[in-house]
Amino acid sequence: MIKNLLFAGIGGFIGTVLRYLPYQFIKINQNFWITLFINIIGSFLIGLIIGYGLKNQVWDAKWRSFFAVGVCGGFTTFSSFSIENVQLLQNGKIAESIMYIGISIISGLLAAYLGLKLSL
Repeated sequence: MIKNLLFAGIGGFIGTVLRYLPYQFIKINQNFWITLFINIIGSFLIGLIIGYGLKNQVWDAKWRSFFAVGVCGGFTTFSSFSIENVQLLQNGKIAESIMYIGISIISGLLAAYLGLKLSL
């Protein structure tokens, strides 16, 4: 478990740095475009990583911790949300996926709004 934790931490550091860099070098008025791009790229990467690992049967805990949890998790948590919904849909759990999407978006927006209001 400690080894997996270290792999996730190192991957998380890398993902976080990769997320931070575009905000420093791309100067636009509305940063949500950068965030949107990062979220889409992260979702694509976690799909590639999990798919490759499953297809080639090289998906052990340390590499899942490093790439999926660490790098993609540090880069964007949206990637985890996306792959979980894809897996729900692939397993025919359409209602659960719709519920997960709705609750995530609505509660995320409400939590951000509440945090903003409480901090002002």
